[in-house]
Amino acid sequence: MTLVYTALLSLRRNLMRSILTTLGIIIGISAVIVMFALGEGAQRQVEAQIKSLGTNVLMVRAAPRKSGGAKQAVGGVNKLEISDANAIKNEIAEVAYVGASNDGQAQIIWGNQNWSTSIQGTNTDYIAASNWVVAQGREFEESEVRSGAKVALIGHTVATELFGDAEFAIGEIIRVNKVPLTIIGLLQTKGQDMRGFDQDDTLIIPITTSNRRVLGRADTNINRVNRLTVAVDKASNMDYVNEEMERLLNQRHRIPVSQTSPFEIMNLSAMLSTRAEANRVFSMLLAGVAGVSLLVGGIGVMNIMLVSVTERTREIGLRMAVGAKPKHILIQFLIESVTLCIIGALMGVLLSLIVVVIMQYGVGWEMALSPTIIGISVIGTAIIGVGFGFYPAYKAANLDPIEALRYE
Repeated sequence: MTLVYTALLSLRRNLMRSILTTLGIIIGISAVIVMFALGEGAQRQVEAQIKSLGTNVLMVRAAPRKSGGAKQAVGGVNKLEISDANAIKNEIAEVAYVGASNDGQAQIIWGNQNWSTSIQGTNTDYIAASNWVVAQGREFEESEVRSGAKVALIGHTVATELFGDAEFAIGEIIRVNKVPLTIIGLLQTKGQDMRGFDQDDTLIIPITTSNRRVLGRADTNINRVNRLTVAVDKASNMDYVNEEMERLLNQRHRIPVSQTSPFEIMNLSAMLSTRAEANRVFSMLLAGVAGVSLLVGGIGVMNIMLVSVTERTREIGLRMAVGAKPKHILIQFLIESVTLCIIGALMGVLLSLIVVVIMQYGVGWEMALSPTIIGISVIGTAIIGVGFGFYPAYKAANLDPIEALRYE
């Protein structure tokens, strides 16, 4: 304890120099913690998005056919139909659900309240395939889809905007494009999707109601859908189902073997996982840059410790003359070096907390502090203190006491 007290006393005598010496450590530690917090936050966001989409989900949509190297209008040639959804579910045993959906934008009116939101016309499988959960009320039934019943499931954002309290939505009658719809279910919240759109800002209605009444499609387009959401029974069957769906759709739409399939099949979980991996690599890269800052900080500590040894040569000689052994001098200077680094680390942690709070609540970035990373950073800094402080301490411990006392 005496050695620790002596070391702290020595650092206090040159307080400003000590603080300036730790700047590299402060910046390096705060950068490491902030980078990992950013990476962890991004990872959690991706995991939440995967959870909201559902696991083992493939998305199918009609892509524009290429002509002479140029794309035609989206969906201009080949269209998906409700019968495609039925065929995929009936002919591929590994498929659990096939959600067929169309979407559009419309204004919802309730009393003197109104709200513009996305309207999704779907079949009954869509709720399970897209991992929606009905928090209150019920889903619509197959008979209601066949008859084009005027019923709807409402998203939490829409319900809150119209009724103030989402729990009051069940049983209310709203109007969409002059069509009255009875709300039979309130959807559980999902949050934002991978593009940053609010998934709860939606109204889900039977696809027949959507095509015939709300979105006003022509009779020739009455069975067409924009996309299919396919839930596969297990992850190991994803590639197989992908190939089987492409083969089946090409066969049903009479696409020649020599021609590229006009249907896009996307594995959403794989896309998000790829993005998560990219985020992780980017965070590691930035953490590496922050590590370089720590290295520079360590060199600064070694430099200032060498200066300190030179300035205190007579003091070292005097201590040795009254009985201090070389190992005591070595330990004292190592303690000073480690103390300097730990003080810098603690200040770096404090700075990183301020930065994380600003970025999370001020800028709105998703971040997550990890106590493990903070602990590892502080311990790592102490090791840097030992590593870069050893040479100055060794040099001080091996001074000749007589020569040290003569030093001017």
